[in-house]
Amino acid sequence: MTAIGRGGFVDGMKKTVMLIGAFDTKGPDYAFVRQQIAARGCELMSVNTGVLGSTDLFPVDVEADEVARAGGADLALLRRHGDRGEAMKAMTAGAAAIAARLFVERGFHGILGMGGTGGSSVVTAAMRALPLGLPKVCVSTAASGDTSAYVGLRDVVMIPAIVDVAGVNRISRVVYTHAAGAICGMVGAEVTGAGDDRPVIAASMFGNTTTCVEACESALAAKGYEVLIFHATGTGGRTLEALVAEGLVDAVLDITTTEWADTVCGGIFDAGEDRLSAPGRRGIPHLIAPGCVDMANFGAIDTVPMHYREAGRNLYEWNPSVTLMRTSAEENRRMGAVFAAKANAATGPVAFLFPLKGVSILDGDGQPFCDREADEAIFEAIRRGLREGIAVHEVDANINDPLFSEQAVEVMVELISQAKGGKG
Repeated sequence: MTAIGRGGFVDGMKKTVMLIGAFDTKGPDYAFVRQQIAARGCELMSVNTGVLGSTDLFPVDVEADEVARAGGADLALLRRHGDRGEAMKAMTAGAAAIAARLFVERGFHGILGMGGTGGSSVVTAAMRALPLGLPKVCVSTAASGDTSAYVGLRDVVMIPAIVDVAGVNRISRVVYTHAAGAICGMVGAEVTGAGDDRPVIAASMFGNTTTCVEACESALAAKGYEVLIFHATGTGGRTLEALVAEGLVDAVLDITTTEWADTVCGGIFDAGEDRLSAPGRRGIPHLIAPGCVDMANFGAIDTVPMHYREAGRNLYEWNPSVTLMRTSAEENRRMGAVFAAKANAATGPVAFLFPLKGVSILDGDGQPFCDREADEAIFEAIRRGLREGIAVHEVDANINDPLFSEQAVEVMVELISQAKGGKG
């Protein structure tokens, strides 16, 4: 069974929800949620991650000793050592391994877990090991803060526990009932169009390249492609790379590579040094444009690092929460060298597309970030660093001009054709 993009769930079958968590300390909480889910007509599968024991309140399908083994540990030794960090590490790894195995071997349609910061870490590790599209709900005391460590790149729904997950009371009863209703509603929802077999193109977009990417999406859709658009905010780029690595994408239209500016400059939308790598590793067509590399992203203006402010860098307040910094020629040269190295390592068709009249709205003629010397620095670094055989197309237009999007679509389709030809 797969959850997204390659099939779907079997209609007409009774839905199964996996309950996962520490039944030793939170047995009554899980027993209540279990009753709520069962009352809505779903079957249940239970996985205990509690190191201290289990529960006699309901049947348990997978006990903690099996989870510990899957995490490379022995439950008896974990209890004897009494090291919470050691136990958390083992149960986190085991929960992920067990969830992935059970999904393949037995199949289930959704997963729900609950806990504080530690318990949330364990249950969401299991959720992150499961495919996109499979409903995932975590009731957590950490749900109102930064949840990136729990959600990662998966579609995990975090519900604030309000009170601690420590018994059924007048507040938790409401939260748990709604969580049970949420997971049951999610597994029962029919996803239309799940059998869409159009080739998938992933595209990267930013506010400063929206016009271009939307024009490309419309033209490619008319040619029979489905375009998945990812917001280049760090998480968006990492998610794009992850889906490519999982084989869910057929080609990549990387119009917006701005996340590398944040990697170089220490901005808030850093997608990591693996950005631009997955398409080449998978050998799928990859068209790269230096979109929005003129800007590194920070929060409110007082969050811009002092050394940049003292240097008198060109700053632009995009909104009260986002401040953009114009990248320098030297920073662009560094990015260009990276882009060339990523393309050189690709095992599939790859090409570059340069907008000679600006890589963003703000880099257009007469705009606040217009700096053709800095633009040329990244263009030249890419040209100089590329191995022979990788095409560089130059368009005498801004990245958001129709001429550029038309050329992007043409080159993208050409790369896809090359890939098909290479497969015989």
